[in-house]
Amino acid sequence: MTARPLLVFDFDGVIVDGMAEYWWSASMAAQRLHGDPDGLDPHEVPEGFRCLRPWVHHGWEMVLLAAEMPRLDLERWTTDYSAEQAGALQRRGWSATRLQEALDQTRQQAVGTDRDAWLGLHQPFPGLVDRLQALPGEGLDWAVLTAKTAAFTAELLESLGLQPWRLDGREAGPKPEVLLRLQRERVLAGFVEDRRATLETVRDTEGLQGLPCWLASWGYLKPSDREGLPPGIRLIDPDQLAAPLAHWP
Repeated sequence: MTARPLLVFDFDGVIVDGMAEYWWSASMAAQRLHGDPDGLDPHEVPEGFRCLRPWVHHGWEMVLLAAEMPRLDLERWTTDYSAEQAGALQRRGWSATRLQEALDQTRQQAVGTDRDAWLGLHQPFPGLVDRLQALPGEGLDWAVLTAKTAAFTAELLESLGLQPWRLDGREAGPKPEVLLRLQRERVLAGFVEDRRATLETVRDTEGLQGLPCWLASWGYLKPSDREGLPPGIRLIDPDQLAAPLAHWP
């Protein structure tokens, strides 16, 4: 095991703002499934979609949201997201697998036909590229751990000129399991993520209770996510991220 510490970053909502891509791909996949544009503009992200993004756990959910968006009751969805989601799936006769396949096919086609345009839908958060490129100079390596597929993430990292020590995508399994495997190979300096529930699960995992965790304030957060953080999870803002690791909250 090398003594050089490894800092692990989530991708969506931490390194890259993919909101435009989420909506474009989800709305196109929804149209692929039901064959009716239904007034969806793939280039204009609805405010309701932005608001509900923090509730999304898997890519397929965004396709369902896109299909529901023209008639979606935002208050009902934010009050009981799971119930509204289940009802929409049942009403349409769709499954998570079918929705995920439609999303993956849409993205694959976009990359295959106009890679540059698809990549252009993603923008790094201000200062993130420079910050990651500076980490080796501080004696740190960095890795990416994401729920996006490794192939798509690799495309995006390459377009940004970023080369992590390691990239683990959706195929690698749950994030706590991947972190445990990484911990057997490297000394982990911490994990930066924009999903509070994920960080809480990580901290509750046997063997990871002592892992420093930071919640990215610039990510896709629910209004309540910043409040009452449990021990071991700290909110970090862009200015703090820019400071040396020893000065992080």
